[in-house]
Amino acid sequence: MSTPVFVQLRCRPGTTYRVAEAILLREIHSELYSTSGEWDLMLKLYIPEGADVGHFINDRLLDIEGIERSLTTMTFKAF
Repeated sequence: MSTPVFVQLRCRPGTTYRVAEAILLREIHSELYSTSGEWDLMLKLYIPEGADVGHFINDRLLDIEGIERSLTTMTFKAF
């Protein structure tokens, strides 16, 4: 069973749309939203069973040019 994870991203000024387009092309997310406040984007992705969360996110997401910072929220149970 896959584990859902939420990742919030802060992008360098002027790069949010380019970052979002790069994420779309990678097809690793379930949902992707632009947000207001401290973070520019929020995405929901599913980590494959047995995969290391940190490696998965670092290798498949955080190497995108324009991402300045991230906040990952792990999930445990859906109600």
